[in-house]
Amino acid sequence: MSRSVIILVILLAYCSGGVVMVNANTGKTLRAKGNGQGRYPHITTNESVRHIVDHPAFQGFGQLILPREDDTHSLDTPLSNVRSLMPYHSHVDPDVVAAALNRMIDEVNDGKTIFYSFYTDQEKRKDPTKEYTGLFFYRGEPGASFAIVCPGGGFSYVGSLHEGFPLAYEITKKKYNAFVIRYRIGSQQKATEDLAAAITFIFRNAATLGVSTKGYSLWGGSAGARMVGNIALSGVHSYGGGDLPKPSTAVIAYTGQSSFSKDFPPTFITVSANDPIADVSVVDRRVENLRNVGVQVEYRRYRTAGHGFGLGNGTDAEGWLDHAVQFWEKHVDGTFRH
Repeated sequence: MSRSVIILVILLAYCSGGVVMVNANTGKTLRAKGNGQGRYPHITTNESVRHIVDHPAFQGFGQLILPREDDTHSLDTPLSNVRSLMPYHSHVDPDVVAAALNRMIDEVNDGKTIFYSFYTDQEKRKDPTKEYTGLFFYRGEPGASFAIVCPGGGFSYVGSLHEGFPLAYEITKKKYNAFVIRYRIGSQQKATEDLAAAITFIFRNAATLGVSTKGYSLWGGSAGARMVGNIALSGVHSYGGGDLPKPSTAVIAYTGQSSFSKDFPPTFITVSANDPIADVSVVDRRVENLRNVGVQVEYRRYRTAGHGFGLGNGTDAEGWLDHAVQFWEKHVDGTFRH
């Protein structure tokens, strides 16, 4: 094939509905053609976990979607059995997982960037574990406030498939922007440092991202809720981030963390009475302590949803996210209402 023909083929591929993505290692924008019609296919629950990692829409960061980036043993697990990858979570719905992943694929098909590294290449070279971090971006309305969702997993995995992407997807349906953080596992301290770095990154790049930094919120479940609680207590700067405001709202789900202070932001807390991991009596006391020092708290205490219920679909906790968003909206300072 002649050189001119090769160039022509490349140009045709470029112009036939290509999509844009970001390489997680270099941070450079790449362009790749779709499935012949300029669009990448959706993921179905009939496929395996391997299809997520290898999906062309997730090129360069597909492994960070999984609970453990180095888990090669689970790649042939059917997506219909994705719960087996997240032992601390319950009520995992494969259809909900697939829908949230497909929202990201749709964004890529529309030429939008869905993954951002919040550490520089120099920072990653200095600490290679920072390679396994990043932000997945679910877009709401341009200029709207943003939420960062911190999935749990006992700091032994990151349950984004159940407790991150589906929540972010629902938040965008309320017109807000939502990010899901992939943080380093194995250390609450390092995970919270990652959250502080992510907040700083969004503030510094708000104009490019198209988000408002006013009235942002932090959301966390279980281990992720501990990260949110750490920032709510001590601030972004205490974990190596910028000199930035605390969130307007902290959304804290099913964690036994007990810290509190009068400087906590308004806080939404939820848990189930039958939670086998987070002691509900500890949660009760934390709510009481926060209220006693003057913090505005909304507490949703369910009965039978267990631990790690995510959206709570099919449980008595179903709909809790709507209550949390409504609570957040009371504290966005009128910068955005849907």
